[in-house]
Amino acid sequence: MTAQYKSYQEEQSETLSLIVCHLKKNSSRIRAELENEISDYLAFRAEVDDFHARHLGDICTMKCYKSNLSACCSKEGVITFFADVVINVIMSDPTDIDILKAALEKQNDGFKCVYLGEKGCMWKIKPIVCEMFICDTAKKQALHGSPKPKREWDALKKKEKIFTWPDRPVLFDEIESYFMAAGCYSPLMYMHNSPGLLRVKKMRGM
Repeated sequence: MTAQYKSYQEEQSETLSLIVCHLKKNSSRIRAELENEISDYLAFRAEVDDFHARHLGDICTMKCYKSNLSACCSKEGVITFFADVVINVIMSDPTDIDILKAALEKQNDGFKCVYLGEKGCMWKIKPIVCEMFICDTAKKQALHGSPKPKREWDALKKKEKIFTWPDRPVLFDEIESYFMAAGCYSPLMYMHNSPGLLRVKKMRGM
């Protein structure tokens, strides 16, 4: 372990504070511009929420949350992109932000994600990795009984890439670029420091 090492919670906390501070210091016009930029993404997330409510709600509640067996919500196992945090901050009120800050300041000795509270995820707009993950059990019960739900889910997975997969200009990359141009840096800026995603960008001639 080097002196440069930071824990998951430290990285999350510093990134959250950085974004909150930047948005507070800058004009309401900047915030309004970002809100406009994420409007299509929020519409997509509403589609995903609707799918979850219709096909996965009861299954996931019983399989993971009530049984405490969740593999996707395990300790420090949740990948959050920088844009995830930005979008969540924009859509949260100060009380929501304080709840996240308090959770990150506590030592997490349990088997659950630090963001998982008594009523479920503490985020207003969950990280995209969490929202688009369906375990094998849920897939079997929700997607294999009829072809229609699977077709619908496949379409949503394809649409997700419009915002997150940088083989073209995408929202998550643009949000990182904006904050980097403003002098901000976070280890969660995977669009600019993940070798795999950088290869994807290079293949499209960036």
